[in-house]
Amino acid sequence: MDTKTELVKNWMVKGQHDLLAACKLSSDSEIYSDIAIYHCHQSAEKALKGFLILHDRPFPRTHDLRLLLQLAINIDRNFQHYQEASEILTPYATEFRYPSNVMQPAPEELKEAIEKAEEVFNFITSLLPDEIRSFLLI
Repeated sequence: MDTKTELVKNWMVKGQHDLLAACKLSSDSEIYSDIAIYHCHQSAEKALKGFLILHDRPFPRTHDLRLLLQLAINIDRNFQHYQEASEILTPYATEFRYPSNVMQPAPEELKEAIEKAEEVFNFITSLLPDEIRSFLLI
């Protein structure tokens, strides 16, 4: 496996781990929804960055999924279908990470975040070469 393929695989594996962590944290008897929703954002971010690396597209150091998605749309217009997901997930990079008036997302907010993260991750996975997809727990 060449260096770029290995790097993309590593981004995707980490993104999948974030998604699995979000699911596990949200189904635990003690729900850690603030941490789970952060991992939803991280899953989408890592998958988008892996996709951009696969296509040799540089990206800035950012947690803004809207910006990363726009870069992906320049490669594949089908990413347009995930603009709502990027709008929903982007704030979760920081929204519940620090003490504030609202410490936890509402249960329906977390459920939606997991669904959107799964949609983005699964779409990107469907675009990957088999040699990368084979490392993912699909």
